[in-house]
Formats: sequence, structure tokens, C-alpha cells
Amino acid sequence: MSIDVRSRSDGPHEPIRAADFFASLPALLAAKAERFVAAMPALDVRPLVIEVDGTSWTLRWTGRRVDVARGDVDDAARVRLSNAQLDDLVADQRTFIGLHASGELDQPVGTLAELNDWWLVLRAVLDDRPIHTPGGVTFRDRDGGPLDLQRTFRPDDDPGAMRHFLAEAGFLHIAGLFSADEMACVSDDMDRAAPSYAPDDGRSWWAKTARGERRLVRMQGFDNHSPATAALLADARFRALADISGNGHTADGRRATNRIEALFKPIGVVQGISDVPWHKDCGLGRHSYDCCGLTVGISVTGADAVSGQLCVIAGSHRALIWPARLREGLDLPQIALPTETGDVTMHASCTLHMAQPPVERERRVMYTGFALPPRSADAAAGQARLRAVREAAPVTVSQPPSPVR
Repeated sequence: MSIDVRSRSDGPHEPIRAADFFASLPALLAAKAERFVAAMPALDVRPLVIEVDGTSWTLRWTGRRVDVARGDVDDAARVRLSNAQLDDLVADQRTFIGLHASGELDQPVGTLAELNDWWLVLRAVLDDRPIHTPGGVTFRDRDGGPLDLQRTFRPDDDPGAMRHFLAEAGFLHIAGLFSADEMACVSDDMDRAAPSYAPDDGRSWWAKTARGERRLVRMQGFDNHSPATAALLADARFRALADISGNGHTADGRRATNRIEALFKPIGVVQGISDVPWHKDCGLGRHSYDCCGLTVGISVTGADAVSGQLCVIAGSHRALIWPARLREGLDLPQIALPTETGDVTMHASCTLHMAQPPVERERRVMYTGFALPPRSADAAAGQARLRAVREAAPVTVSQPPSPVR
């Protein structure tokens, strides 16, 4: 029933040397073969050449095992890393997606999809987790029957039922936690606060629409501009959400400078980060240090299929799958979460999710969340480093989110 799956703690460590890592990798692959072999036929694993500071090693699937050899081969995907980047990848501080988001990924041959598939193999043996295969995740209610993944909870429903659902599905939808009047006050505050944000101010995101408009889409630290929002964060209804998991989550674990974000969701965004494609919140790295935190969405306006609703992949927080993008053939259910004004959604930080782009009506929403108690005094530094990558991520969205089937 726990969603606290952390297995690492921040702190001083001896950086790995590439030669030592690749020398030890064959034995690890052999010892943990049951964690990845069953998934290999479905993965796109042509040989991968990993070049670290000028020296190359090749990973190759033979049909029975993964061979590791010094040197490179023809017709292979290739990635170039510094020793520090390799250390971050092995230690789960960064992913290939994280390197891509920061503009640091040096991949002269191959696709990010190929790197993601090999990333699964490495994480399987480094973290002792099986790569997800069809049927690997099932959904059961507390009585052992099928779990209704379409269930919407009310604020006065049994917290134990919510906790079980969250642990099984990786998300929750709680209807009517806040009133329409409260959300109207928040919406008015959004309009009043917007002129105080500007491009390149370091606390907002902007996007360009097909009509050529530059639109404000994200306001950080919104509670500093909205008395109504500050009151909601102190409200017992909101703070009680942290107790649902039973894992000691707290709102006080989030940064004081950005306790909550207010988002405008415009129609027709063609450039900039607004409607983010499928991803996990741990997709840039640090899954084994921070997961699962909880992300909370407060619907300032309602959302549906034409106004930018949230969609999730049920059970993906329990599956070793790509940390971002939706891999073809994934058998886990795609669930749309239409909301009314004042509804709340919650999802685990390693639940795959996306926001559909509005096509008929614009949407307003706020996002905040709850963190697990830190395992180390050094956790804040690691989290801040990754947060900087997120804030500086490229702002061109090259492909629209995948539709829900």
C-alpha cells in the first residue's frame, strides 16, 4: 500500500570510473537477467555504443544475453557522455531524457527511443526492478475484485479507499473539494497577477499561439499574488490531502518560493511549454531518491476533452517503462480525468501523464503538491539541480501529445 519507493539517499559518494563500471556490468547483467530478458523481444535494442571521454564500449543483445565489449561496431546507435554524465546516469540522478531536456545529449547516431530502451535495461539491473511486460500490473479493489479506474471520489469518502486507489492506480480524482465561488476568486486573482509577470523573469513560462500571440501560461509563486490561493493552501481541506497516502507527505516540503503555480491553457499553442506530452515527473531523473511525491491539480475552471483535461496511464508508477513519451504497445490503461470547477486531481510523481491541448475552450488550473520527508540533508541540493534543468528546458514542443485511445 506504500507509494514511498525510494531506494537511494543523497550524500557524498565515490564517482564511478567508466572503465570500472563497464568491467563490472557483464556480471551484473548475468546476475539480474530475469529482470530484463522477458522484455527484450519487444524492445528496439540494436547495439549501443557508449563513448565516455573518448573511450567506447558496446552493448549488444544476442537474443539470449547482453554482451559488453570495449570498442565500437558498425550499425549501432551512439551516445557520447562525459564521465560525470555517466556517473549521473548510473546513480539515477539524470536520465537520457534529462540530458535531452537540458540540451546536453550528444547522440550522433540513433534515436532517443533507442536510448530509452537501453535505459530500461540499465535501470533493471542497477535498481533490481523488472522491465514491465504485458500483464505485469493488475488492478484490484480492497476486496480483491477488479478496481474501477473511472471512479471519482467525494471529499467525505473513506480515506482508506482513496489510499488504496492511489496506491493501485497512481492517481485520484476528488470532486467538489472547493466551491465555484472560491475558484472565481482565484481566477480573478490570476487576471490581476498576470501583468506582474514578464518573459525571462525566471518565474513564468510563455508560449506562442498560431495567431502569433505571446501568451503567459505559467505563474510561479502565485500564492504571493493571490490571497484566495494562500488561504486555500492553509485550509484544512487542502492539507488533509497530504494524509491520504499514509506515507508522511507534507506540503511544507515544497520550496517557499514556489508553493503553487497558476496556469493558463491557451488554444493553439505552437511554440513553448504549455500542454506537456506524456511524461513522469521523475522523467529527468532521481526516481529512486524522491518517488513518489504527489502532484495536486486544482481545477480553477472545469476541463474536458476539448478544454485541456489531464490524462494518466493507470499503474505506470508501478512499472519500469520509459520515463517520458508513450511507447507503442504499452498495455496499461489510458484514463482521461475530466473535472468540474473546484475538483482536485492527484497523481504520483512517477505516474505517466499528459495534458491535452484545448481546442474549443481555454482552461485555468493550479498545481502544487506534497513531498515525502527527506531521507538525507543533501536531498535539497540534488532536487535543486534537477529543478534548474526543468526551468531551463527547451521551449519548442516538436510534437503534440498523443491522443487517448
